[in-house]
Amino acid sequence: MSTVAVVIKTEEKSGVLHGIADKLYERNYNIIYTHLFLEDNFGKIYMEITGVDDMSDLLRYISNIPNVVEVHAHKTLYETFGKRVIVVGDGEIMAKTLQGGIMEAELHNAHGETISVDGMIIGGGVEIQEAIHSLDKLPRINALVLSGSMMGGLITDEIIKLKENNNDLKIVSIDMLGDLDSVVDLVVNDPVQAGAMAVKLISDIDSYDDVLLDNKFLKN
Repeated sequence: MSTVAVVIKTEEKSGVLHGIADKLYERNYNIIYTHLFLEDNFGKIYMEITGVDDMSDLLRYISNIPNVVEVHAHKTLYETFGKRVIVVGDGEIMAKTLQGGIMEAELHNAHGETISVDGMIIGGGVEIQEAIHSLDKLPRINALVLSGSMMGGLITDEIIKLKENNNDLKIVSIDMLGDLDSVVDLVVNDPVQAGAMAVKLISDIDSYDDVLLDNKFLKN
């Protein structure tokens, strides 16, 4: 059995998602992720489902559920976008960090990995704190890079909470003012290198992360 993904086109009416979930439960399928949106007056539901040993049987079963217009197999988000790096910060420093992450991800993806890098350009400590607070609602985050001129206080508190909820999350920070360096996994003083190191830390190819994290501070 494996995890599979489907995209279901439905009639747009109340209770459709509930009805589909009930029918999948009857067959002991387990929904682990779903995203619902509207397109051309139809419902579109993306689902990732476990407990599937016959994809063709699953598609036939879903197509016969009331209010389902059509259903298609799809790659999972992990298969499409892979591991995920989020860069949070503001200004030119953040842009350089994002650039470093994207360039490094390109090298790894060329060797068979799948790593995506997303940037959140945010100005202001409160706004950054709120963004970090919301990160545990996003799927597939393997690394977070914090890039700016000064971070600490409430942002540091949010990082502590985030690590408590996800012990496997790697958190990299550039070397900046504030007490953030006391709670992150790695501090790098070059913005471009900080983005690159985040990708390396979650890579299946690179294997030196423990050495780096023991040292914690990476200086040029």
